[in-house]
Amino acid sequence: MDLELRHLKTIRTIADAGSLTKAAARLGLAQPALSAQLKRIERTLGGRLFERGRYGVRPTALGEFVLERARVVLPAISELQQEAVRFTSTCGAVPGLRLGGTHGPLLGGLVDRLATVRPGVPVTTFTTWSEREIAASVATGRLDFALIGACGESPAPESERLSWREVAVDPVFVMLAERHPLAGRREIGLAELATEAWADVPGDGCFADCFTLACARAGFTPTRVYETDTASCIHLVQVGRAAGLCRATLPPTPGVVTRPLAGTPLSWRHLVGWLPGTPAADAASEVVTQARAAHADAAARSDSYTQWLADHRDAADPGPPRTASRSVPGSAPAPGSASVPGLAPAPGPRPPKRTAYPGSPPGIHNTWQKES
Repeated sequence: MDLELRHLKTIRTIADAGSLTKAAARLGLAQPALSAQLKRIERTLGGRLFERGRYGVRPTALGEFVLERARVVLPAISELQQEAVRFTSTCGAVPGLRLGGTHGPLLGGLVDRLATVRPGVPVTTFTTWSEREIAASVATGRLDFALIGACGESPAPESERLSWREVAVDPVFVMLAERHPLAGRREIGLAELATEAWADVPGDGCFADCFTLACARAGFTPTRVYETDTASCIHLVQVGRAAGLCRATLPPTPGVVTRPLAGTPLSWRHLVGWLPGTPAADAASEVVTQARAAHADAAARSDSYTQWLADHRDAADPGPPRTASRSVPGSAPAPGSASVPGLAPAPGPRPPKRTAYPGSPPGIHNTWQKES
């Protein structure tokens, strides 16, 4: 293995944090994954970089030697990247919008909306399962915007360099074959799926660890997890080989039903990120607005998600009945209103900037946020 800049950043983060647990949290990794990465780095450099003790870690002599040079190299590389972006900026405005995203329905929806509101501006896309790769590409000027997801409250990658805005927070749903015995249920307890094999798409965040922890809390350990592309996940669900983990906004798919997990043990945050001070940053407000509208469109296409939102609103607010409102296709809810497709907003004062749906599990909120 060759030493890379990301390895130097990992070493510096561990030294600054003083413990592997704190460093793992800052890096958005599970602690065992960080320990394994550190061992690989140490093998590459020929010795131990940190002494592990009761109260954390401290650098060895080799560790101090590497850290001394990392503290010179990393700022120099960061400055080079910033100067390169400024150089590009002085050569003229970005000719188009370059979007990077993970696999999911929002990227296509965002491209469609941007093409509508900016018909003369070309939009290009790059997709990968790695949220960190996308964020790094934005931080280094190869992309203009990142449209990614993060598990629960885990930090966004490159948070020290990029500006991030939240698009929405969704519950994680389960995909089942239409003929599955539990497919007719309104929601399903995770423990009821203890004997299932599972399918999901890979990622470099903490979702896999959070899923394992949620299963442990439900009293079981997953017997098998297939990490593969979206199409293969859906196929495994369709043929009954696995239950799939999916975003609540998954489009309707033949042979598959999506259902919420009782108690919402897992959630997913949709984020848009960009590099401040670049020409593309001038379009950030509009990109965020269109991403939120794309999310509302995707939510409206999912009957199970629409029902989940209605159930959680009605559970906490059994007051005067709401009347269905005819919405204009593609239109966005007014700022401050909950994006529950097909329902008129409840009467009363406008909620604060980031407000959960009444009665929804903590952390789940999809209100539109006015940019400051």
